[in-house]
Amino acid sequence: MPVRQTKRGAERTPLTGELDVVICGASFAGLAAARELAGATRPDGSPARVLIVDRYEVGERQTSACGIPTAWLEALDLMRSHRQTFSELVVTTPYGTERWPLPWTFSTFDYRELCALLREQGDADFETAKVNGRTGTTVHTDRGDLTAPLLVDALGWRRLLAADGGYQPPDAPLSRGLEVHPHGNDDDLAIWIDRSIVPAGYGWSFPARDELRIGVGSFDPRFHVKDSTVGLAEDLGSEAVRYQGNWIPHELRPAVEDGVFFVGDSAGHCLPLTAEGIRTALYFGIACGRELRRAVAGEQSPAQALGRYGGFSDAHEWKYRWMLRTQRAIPRLWPPLTHRLVGALAHERFVAWAFRHYFDIASPTRLAVGPPPGRRRAAPATAAAA
Repeated sequence: MPVRQTKRGAERTPLTGELDVVICGASFAGLAAARELAGATRPDGSPARVLIVDRYEVGERQTSACGIPTAWLEALDLMRSHRQTFSELVVTTPYGTERWPLPWTFSTFDYRELCALLREQGDADFETAKVNGRTGTTVHTDRGDLTAPLLVDALGWRRLLAADGGYQPPDAPLSRGLEVHPHGNDDDLAIWIDRSIVPAGYGWSFPARDELRIGVGSFDPRFHVKDSTVGLAEDLGSEAVRYQGNWIPHELRPAVEDGVFFVGDSAGHCLPLTAEGIRTALYFGIACGRELRRAVAGEQSPAQALGRYGGFSDAHEWKYRWMLRTQRAIPRLWPPLTHRLVGALAHERFVAWAFRHYFDIASPTRLAVGPPPGRRRAAPATAAAA
């Protein structure tokens, strides 16, 4: 398990001050938003004061299988984190196995390395601190208070900066996932739709060059997935070692609330049914960062930035709604019928149509993703680090 790196002893300096932007959370969504603020300036031309805070060091705490359409790694110049690429998806039910030829490739990557690369593309300051909540435009941490007119919650499903104090399982719209990381290799990106493994959900194996990421996800948060995860790993001839697990949002939530920008899992941006949340975190993080940049520069007010970003997220609501309906419907299907649907999807023309529409939900081309904005000149440490 990761060791929390919040500063201790003499290094535990007060963390207080006023900034232009405070981004809470240093994983995919928070780092993507910060990337878009590289080189940002205030109306007087001075460098924007941007701070990222997280209770863990950047890249320290992996919480997913770390798979993504390869096009996103290429668009963001993150291929150095790449581990393995797949051109088809292997789907197994109790009645057989089908191979779906994908119209685009899917890749696994190294979490720590990708986060480091993404951080290098930005120039925000970073501090380890545990976020405890918020009052107005002030974020409370275990090292002090930080105030900024622009606040971002990229802390994950807990939604800590929400006015209602966030939400908790099992009553919240969350799926449950657990994964093991045995050493080994395989050529197949595989999933299992089998009620003997999980009544509502699926199992997976995501090879990543020299390790396998084997896990089980349940759409029902009350179903404990440990035994199923261990059983799947054993069935695949692997050890159940190096555990990691997390709650996975499966319902879209407001992306703006009470003056705060929510992005990634805190906004429920993880896709229902597939539980794919990395590319959506990058996608909405970039969109959020661009609105923040314009607000910092004085080109729009914070209220206008909130409105534009909220509208952008809301425009995707119907896509999420249909995927959530599918997520709820599949576990109710007669298993042989589920297998017939899996077989139908194996037809190249049909799978190409379906997966192209699925990819377009959060495609890098929709945002014209390219190189990060120019980095600002070196600036003195922010008041927050004093």
